[in-house]
Amino acid sequence: MKQNAQHVITLKHLYIDNEKQIGLKFYPNKMVQTVIKGLPNIKWSKEFNMAYVLNSKENLDTIFEDFRGVAWVNSGNFFNKDKKPNKNQSISLKKYRERKLPNNYRTCPEEYLQKLELRQYALSTAKTYINLFEVFSNHFIKWDLMQIDEEIIRTYMQELIQSGKSDSYVNQMINSIKFYYEVVLEMPNRFYSVERPIKKEKLPKVLSKEEVIAIIENTNNIKHRCIVSLLYSAGLRRGELLNLRLSDIDSSRMVINVIQGKGNKDRITILSSSVLKDLRKYFKVWNPSIFLFEGVKGGKYSPQSVNQLIKTAAKKSKIKKNVTPHMLRHSFATHLLEAGTDLRYIQVLLGHSSTKTTEIYTQVAVNNIKAIESPIDSLFLN
Repeated sequence: MKQNAQHVITLKHLYIDNEKQIGLKFYPNKMVQTVIKGLPNIKWSKEFNMAYVLNSKENLDTIFEDFRGVAWVNSGNFFNKDKKPNKNQSISLKKYRERKLPNNYRTCPEEYLQKLELRQYALSTAKTYINLFEVFSNHFIKWDLMQIDEEIIRTYMQELIQSGKSDSYVNQMINSIKFYYEVVLEMPNRFYSVERPIKKEKLPKVLSKEEVIAIIENTNNIKHRCIVSLLYSAGLRRGELLNLRLSDIDSSRMVINVIQGKGNKDRITILSSSVLKDLRKYFKVWNPSIFLFEGVKGGKYSPQSVNQLIKTAAKKSKIKKNVTPHMLRHSFATHLLEAGTDLRYIQVLLGHSSTKTTEIYTQVAVNNIKAIESPIDSLFLN
């Protein structure tokens, strides 16, 4: 059968009259309309502008059976595409279950926590989802969450934007909400027309080599020096640096094993010989036991401490830029590109899935730009 817009039925998740419904979106067509009318207890929703029937296995089977040979049933957004579990370390959200909170505070449902644990989401992502979903659910504390529709969600997102929330915050809020309705309640793509903020393409902020040297030289001790040096020399993300264990430093092969980086991907990156010398000095003084960088009481060094030591070193270096750990990673990639390193190698070292992500550094690399003479220089001005 030839498939065209008139011969396609698209299934949607709807929630009407306090029950899950199967929405049927279609173009007017006599054959299709005849089959639609024959479905059990079929109704029409003016709100969603589509026909619908009760969401049950029997009705779903009937839809596929009755439309066989008549129209193609597009169920791509209806069924839950269950992702394979991440290879991330198992997480525990026990502390969220044991929190002491006010009686009128709506906590994240237990089913929500279970899904995050079973799918082995990164702990940082799980925390973000839980915190944001609780902000959302407490904003609508007098509502039954199942009564909240797309229009209400859309208005809420607009309020967030108008209150000055960042695009990232709004996107993460949408993710936390969709996780509840689409994954926990198994209603995939229920909020299929909730718009997200348009992604803004921002150029990465980069330090010069002289600025990197100044920051390293102005650290307070060998530990801080190693932290800054590793972020820059290996192109590490802050979280990847803090997750490094002693066993991840492979001096025999001169590589660093990054285990479960962003996207739960393992990779290897460069171990600088000069940084290795500093690391050996650091080992003798600080004697870490499990993680490469540990706090005073053991355990991982804190993200806040990394931020602060970099800002302190940058201030001592009289650098006016707002220097962050990620700026050192951007500088690593840009300086490699300026030195003629193939973009594909940089992609691998950074752990990017696509060269398109890495290509952004071609817009901030200045080695070729420096070779271009400005037209004003040919005017021979006094």
